[in-house]
Parts: sequence; structure tokens; C-alpha cells
Amino acid sequence: MSELTSQKRDHLKDSDFAYIDKRGERHLPIHDAQHVRGAAARFNQTQFGSQQEKLDAARRIKSAALKQGVALDKDDEVMKLTEEG
Repeated sequence: MSELTSQKRDHLKDSDFAYIDKRGERHLPIHDAQHVRGAAARFNQTQFGSQQEKLDAARRIKSAALKQGVALDKDDEVMKLTEEG
């Protein structure tokens, strides 16, 4: 995965993250293909404030995957959740 330094991370837009918590901390960067894959892989390791926030994050990851040309496995938790919700 390409390195995302603190400086580079600080310059990303909020829309480049799948989830922003209530404190404003940004989680699961999705600005490029490698980070979309990483976000999908770490999705279940992230603590979400609610089930709706988890679903919204899954939808953002899925959308970013489509834009970046990343194929997510149908058994991936992101895919399962977005198919249900």
C-alpha cells in the first residue's frame, strides 16, 4: 500500500474517507485503489457509532471501489452489508 504520511492525510478531503466519527476523526481512506482495498480489509476492525454509519461507510467503500476499478469479493463484509441495506 502506498504510504500515507500525516501531511498527505491532512490534505485529503473528508470525502476521501469512508467514515468520519463524531469527534471528526477520519477513518478508512478511500482516495486510491490501494487504500480502497485496505479499507475493505479493515472494515470489520473499525468501531462505528451506529449501524447506519457502518452501512454508509460500506456504501462509500463500494462506490470508491467501482470508481477505482477495484473488484470486491461478493463474500466481503462490505459487499454483504451493502446488498442487505
